[in-house]
Amino acid sequence: MAAAEQKERSSSKAGKVPSASLGMIAGVGAAGAALGVLAMIGRKFAVQAPTYFAGDWDDALAAEHKATLLVFDAIQATPDSAKVKRSMLLANLKHMLAKHALEEENAIYPALRDAGMVAEADELNSEHGYVKQYLYELDNMPNDTPKFLETMAKFRADIEHHMREEEDGLFPRLKAQLDEERNRTLTRAMNKEGFKIA
Repeated sequence: MAAAEQKERSSSKAGKVPSASLGMIAGVGAAGAALGVLAMIGRKFAVQAPTYFAGDWDDALAAEHKATLLVFDAIQATPDSAKVKRSMLLANLKHMLAKHALEEENAIYPALRDAGMVAEADELNSEHGYVKQYLYELDNMPNDTPKFLETMAKFRADIEHHMREEEDGLFPRLKAQLDEERNRTLTRAMNKEGFKIA
């Protein structure tokens, strides 16, 4: 028997893992980590894809508004006994609104300010604070009571007003002030922000 084989056998008898096994374990671990990163990136692309393919920034945000209202519809259609479903839908709503807020607050609202609509951008930012307040309240109340749906209805009314203000007034005004290249740049910036939290 060769001296190296004898040394490896005696070290494994003493509870040590042979160096070849350590290399294989490290390789498998690295491959698993790489697959995990690829899966995370794939999920992010899947979440951001509907926004990305919706068109310019204003069309994409309007599509996200519609998708958000569908989640409100689903929550409001649940009976009080559907606690788990309400919890899952609320978690989905929170994620959607967090992504949407990041897109608007880090790309669109600064563009509004650059275009001279400072007070309007500040008001929209303030309204996002109330969105977060609603989400906090809903997350911290029993979701199997009529108060939950009452709060959800008020939240929906307020958020729809916010959406109308953006879609019918401020976003068209901003888009009209930007040339084609600046609109493309803003669309890319918005998608980049959305991808961060997707």
